[in-house]
Amino acid sequence: MRYWIGVASRDHVMRGVAGGFCQLCHGKAAPLRRMAPGDWIAYSSPRTVFEGGAPLQAFTAFGRAVDDAVFQHDMGGGFVPFRRRIAFVPCQSAPIRPLVPRLSFIRKKESWGYVFRFGMIEIPDADFRVLAEAMAPGLDLVREAA
Repeated sequence: MRYWIGVASRDHVMRGVAGGFCQLCHGKAAPLRRMAPGDWIAYSSPRTVFEGGAPLQAFTAFGRAVDDAVFQHDMGGGFVPFRRRIAFVPCQSAPIRPLVPRLSFIRKKESWGYVFRFGMIEIPDADFRVLAEAMAPGLDLVREAA
C-alpha cells in the first residue's frame, strides 16, 4: 500500500468526491497509473476555486483507490481527462501550515509549499496518518481499507 497527495483546487476536489473519482495533473493518465488498488490519496488545495479563488492551503479530502481502472471522461469542449475511482472517507478540511512541523516529506519547513508543485507526490505512511488524524480524528485506516 502506498500513500499519495494530489493537488487541486477545492472546487475540483469536491467534484471528485461527489463523483467518486480523482483526477490529477490536468487530466493526465500517468499519475493515476502509478496508484494501485488500496492506495490512499489525500488532496491538498491551494485555492478554493481553480481560477481566481481565494487562497486556502488546506488538505480537503482523502480516500483510497477502488480498482485498477484508469478511464477517460468527456467533459466537453474537447477536454477528455483521465480519472480513477476513489472511495472517499467523510472528513473535514485541515489547514496545512499547522501540520508542517509533523510532516517528514516537507524537508524545508520555511518553504513548505514548494513540495506540492508536482501535482502528485508519494508520502510515507506515518505522514499520511498525520493527515488522516487531522481530517478524520479517530479513523482507523487499517479497518477502513478492509
